[in-house]
Amino acid sequence: MQEQVFDRCHIINGLLIDNQENEARQELIKLLDFHNTNQLAYNPLVNHLIRETGLFPYLELETSNWEERFIYNAFKVDVGEENPLTLHREQSFLLKKLLEGKNIAVSAPTSFGKSFVIDAYIKIKKPNNVLIIVPTLALTDETRRRLYKKFAHEYKIITTSDVELSDKNIFIFPQERAMNYINIVESFDIMIVDEFYKASSKFDKERSPSLIRAMIKLGAKSNQKYYLAPNITSLENNPFTDDMEFIRLDFNTVFLEKHELYNQIKNNDEKSEVLLEILSKNKGKSLIYAGTYSNIDSLTILFLATYEPVKNELLEMFANWLSKNYDFNWSLTKLVSREIGVHNGRLHRSLSQIQVKLFEEGEGIRNLISTSSIIEGVNTSAENVIIWRNRKGSAKLDDFTYKNIIGRGGRMFKHFIGKIYILEQPPEEGLTQLSIPFPDEILGDLEESKYDGLLTKEQVAKLKFYNDEMAELVGAKVYEELKSESIFQSSNSDLIKAIAIDLTKNPDEWNGLYYLNEFKPENWDRLLYKVIKLQPGNWDCSYKTFVEFIKIMAYNWTKSIPELLKELEDYDVGIDTFFLLERNVTYKFSALLNDLNTLQKRILKNKQYDISKFIKWCSNAFLPKVVFQLEEYGLPRMISKKIHESKVIDFYDSDLTIHKVVEKFNEIGKEMTIEKTNNLDEFDKYILNYFFDGIKIMNA
Repeated sequence: MQEQVFDRCHIINGLLIDNQENEARQELIKLLDFHNTNQLAYNPLVNHLIRETGLFPYLELETSNWEERFIYNAFKVDVGEENPLTLHREQSFLLKKLLEGKNIAVSAPTSFGKSFVIDAYIKIKKPNNVLIIVPTLALTDETRRRLYKKFAHEYKIITTSDVELSDKNIFIFPQERAMNYINIVESFDIMIVDEFYKASSKFDKERSPSLIRAMIKLGAKSNQKYYLAPNITSLENNPFTDDMEFIRLDFNTVFLEKHELYNQIKNNDEKSEVLLEILSKNKGKSLIYAGTYSNIDSLTILFLATYEPVKNELLEMFANWLSKNYDFNWSLTKLVSREIGVHNGRLHRSLSQIQVKLFEEGEGIRNLISTSSIIEGVNTSAENVIIWRNRKGSAKLDDFTYKNIIGRGGRMFKHFIGKIYILEQPPEEGLTQLSIPFPDEILGDLEESKYDGLLTKEQVAKLKFYNDEMAELVGAKVYEELKSESIFQSSNSDLIKAIAIDLTKNPDEWNGLYYLNEFKPENWDRLLYKVIKLQPGNWDCSYKTFVEFIKIMAYNWTKSIPELLKELEDYDVGIDTFFLLERNVTYKFSALLNDLNTLQKRILKNKQYDISKFIKWCSNAFLPKVVFQLEEYGLPRMISKKIHESKVIDFYDSDLTIHKVVEKFNEIGKEMTIEKTNNLDEFDKYILNYFFDGIKIMNA
């Protein structure tokens, strides 16, 4: 066996001599996997090759010579954990650039370990205000959990709106929420944009304008910028990154072993057989990329027809908990009892987080079916990644997204090799030149004099015309105030103009708008129809269904989800549609209401309407505000309700903020919270353990 090791070391060394470092690193990672499988100690030659390829964290000190031990210690940094961690060579390279104050845009593989660089920067530089923009709320909480443990003793970790600032703050937001602090924070020491490729309309047509808006306005208040993305070959000239150095790092810490099985698959039946065979042979965790909701449904039917429920106490508890708190007939309830989970962008945040936790536990979920939410919303990985469909929604997968998905295979120190099973022909391999065009949608939110350098002549003319129209509708002075405050939540200037025109031309149709503030859902119909028709085709259902959903959802706190679903049966709203429509109410509908309220207070000022109360109800899903925010922290509403009813914490307390409630939980403690709360079942307690782990301060 040692002879085999020596032969492979010889090959790796030859690649290094030929300046083929990436290939040498890939071969070395396979060799490390061989050592791991056969429980072999590294000999000095293997350690030497680890040093030569820059994979310093993999060094085995017991068998290293003094040079390798010196390197291992020289690359150690404090990342806020109990012990310093050794960075690999390219992590250290990036950290050095950041500490020098450089603005950098980085493309690095999924397995690169970018979070350690951010943590080390905060620990060493000790900035006062750090802004981290992430693409999803799921990634918000994952980042919060990591940073809270390390830095909550010296920083206020802020993930929600309307939070009183401390002397030192770390803000973690999706771009829309970040804009709430544009006039509150004087300056940021650094703005970090994770997955910044989403600023391109090619990758996120719906939300790219709001990300660019945040990059422009918050970037102007930031002393340093650090943008991160995977798999970008080059960055096209654009006004948003022209002051940044683009660095492409092709530095993997795991090896992806690809099994291209699509050539031997003739039809869907054969594909199903191949999938089941892969799952039966591989005992490790598998991430199955389904691509669309309909494909998740197809896989659900296949798995329920193939597998029987297994004996797994933890997952049996989870299945019973889902049945009781959501829907006993829900497909997820049945899948969980077969060690299978589902990850998509519609689920309640806490449900997605619980499933990812169970997926990462040895005795938890074995197989996780996912849409692209798994690459956008969470940093998880698996020993096996299976590409079931070469689609992302209605479109075919592009090479960029494909590489991002397969990059979830393998994990440092756990799986040196990620096994990738490809069941449909992958996209052609190509280069990704990231283009970030300026979106016309945000023109109306810009001041012409301040941003004319970013705009084309046509955009300058369009902006001037838009400004003149809006000044005529709401008054020049009022419009200038609105723009300077960046008060609109929508990034669509045409929608803002359409609302202003409707209010100006049809003021009487908005009579009684303030009645929405009265908790009488039966009286809301006319005004709800009026509001949602401002943005036709935006609600994923008919107007009638959406209006009835809002009226029934108004009882979200007083009734259980099974009770609400019973009332929604007449409108053909099941559990999956419930998640989708609730999300639409809390984000799209609330943003529309907010912009409507902002404009009507100026245009219909004689009526003296203000629907802020109704907006708060909608944006918090008609739950107490802190209860809704706690769901992002991994605590489901039904457990918060038990805590409230047991008088452990009063969620009706108007002075309660998310930071105050976290303090209260830490004061009471996990054991006492569980002891004092009535009617908790065993899985409630499991979730509370997970929740308390996310509010624990490491250095406290």
